[in-house]
Amino acid sequence: MTRPAPAPATVTAPATAFAVAALGIGLFSVMDAVMKSLVLAIGVYNALLWRQMLSVGLGAVAWKLGNSGRPSRRALKLHVARGLVTTAMAVLFFWGLARVPMAQAISLTYIAPILALLLGAVTLGERVGRRAVFASIAALGGVLVVMIGQGRGVTGPETLHGALAVLGSAVLYAVNLVIARLQSQAARPGEIAFFQALVITATLALAAPWLAAVPEAVQWPKLALAAGLATASLWLLGWAYAHGDTGFLATTEYTSFVYAAGLGFLVFGERVSAFTLAGAAIIVVACLYAARRRDIAQTSIEATA
Repeated sequence: MTRPAPAPATVTAPATAFAVAALGIGLFSVMDAVMKSLVLAIGVYNALLWRQMLSVGLGAVAWKLGNSGRPSRRALKLHVARGLVTTAMAVLFFWGLARVPMAQAISLTYIAPILALLLGAVTLGERVGRRAVFASIAALGGVLVVMIGQGRGVTGPETLHGALAVLGSAVLYAVNLVIARLQSQAARPGEIAFFQALVITATLALAAPWLAAVPEAVQWPKLALAAGLATASLWLLGWAYAHGDTGFLATTEYTSFVYAAGLGFLVFGERVSAFTLAGAAIIVVACLYAARRRDIAQTSIEATA
């Protein structure tokens, strides 16, 4: 049996795709808070491994309900590529998230949309000009402000290492956004959710003989919640990126700062510093300036065919 061809492209209002992507980011933000709690309790490896194992089951259901059929060879390559990138990205992010406040970690990831614009220009044929170059420089200035604020606080090597891990994760997330655009043109959301969970689980399982440990019963509801939120978010983002441009939709990332600041304070008692607020504002303004003209993120037909 072969995979049914994706539905013919339909005209979707940019606002609709943006709203769906923003909802997906919102669910991911709540998942981040749940995962931070799990990482602090059972470690980053086991939190990811067991969450992903549950996500495989949920993804299989989404794949079945979506009637996606068997994936094409091109789609499989993209599933594997994104799964490997996402594995490294997730390990770095959640390891860092356990060591820095949520709002600070999220603000550092905001360089990803700018990097996605630049990568999109190279790999997808998306147009980018002086506006994006200027915004990139400004965004890096915002990151510097956040890091200066961290240096002025009472921090140790662990906090610095956590921030660097988050920055490394942000670079990989930019790569992930570009692959997501290609992937959304080759597969349906349910298929994407299942195969990404499968590839990540298989990759993490390679270290299971040395690192895996069965979590206590009290942690399983959190693991199930994290898996459900991740699967739902991935499905929503898969749909959104199939109906919108990479650079335009990447701006939905900025909504996560409000979630991170609120959840960080309510769940972990974290307060947002003035430096984090200022740095995040600089990065957000820079990215929105770069994405002001939506046509900078238009994908060429030849690049995605």
